[in-house]
Amino acid sequence: AIVFGEPSKRQKEMWALAKKAQSAVFAKAGMGVPCEDVDAAARQVYSDYGFPGGYELPGCPHRAGHGIGLDGHEWIYLVKGNKQPMKPGMCFTNEPMLVIPGEFGVRLEDDFTITEEGPRYFTTPSPSIDQPFA
Repeated sequence: AIVFGEPSKRQKEMWALAKKAQSAVFAKAGMGVPCEDVDAAARQVYSDYGFPGGYELPGCPHRAGHGIGLDGHEWIYLVKGNKQPMKPGMCFTNEPMLVIPGEFGVRLEDDFTITEEGPRYFTTPSPSIDQPFA
């Protein structure tokens, strides 16, 4: 997520919330973890803040991430109802976007793989709204 000009206090707060949801996805991901549990971890962050916990707005209107490989968007989805366990070698996006209708949205997207030791990012995630590129 990039802001043109100086980010407002609200934009900074919501960026930090989306970053917390993204961190929850990464922390939950691992061998044997059902994909729906990873999605639920992001939604719990938004729910704890006071947003709806499902797919309603304001909040995260779609899955927390999806598989990547030969195609940019492919199965396996990190979404409610997907009980598929994560396995080593699987690659995913981590993008539990936050949408606040009439204001703005925040999408932080970083890609990771599952290893036997846990998840591993391919790139370094953005450290802050003021420093969008790591």
